[in-house]
Amino acid sequence: MINFNLICDHEHDFDGWFGSSDDFDVQLKKGLLTCPVCESAKISKSLMSPSVATGRQKEKLALANRTAGQQEVAKQLKALREKMTEGSEDVGSRFPEEARKIHYGESEKRGIYGEANREEVASLVDEGVEIVPLPSLPDEAN
Repeated sequence: MINFNLICDHEHDFDGWFGSSDDFDVQLKKGLLTCPVCESAKISKSLMSPSVATGRQKEKLALANRTAGQQEVAKQLKALREKMTEGSEDVGSRFPEEARKIHYGESEKRGIYGEANREEVASLVDEGVEIVPLPSLPDEAN
């Protein structure tokens, strides 16, 4: 991995990690790079001093990158989950029962979410009850 110091046309400095210099060029040509501050796509490499990392430094850097990436994914999953449950009722373990009642017109139509095991989910799907799994958040598993 190569760390480039980057700058946008509005002079915002930021770092970017790439597999090679060619990877940077390809992503830039495809318009895949944007400034994290202003979202400008006019990005260039800025001056940087050469750095030689030892094996131990490379391991630390790889771990830091994975951790930062995992934190970003967790943040995005949390936002997605919040959007999906917004305005819906948490029915907890009663989810399979409530979903069936809504499906068969025995209860008012409304957004609900809750808990169901694999067998309950399979049974709901077999009955034609439309359900969507919510993304699990990493901190929920701990």
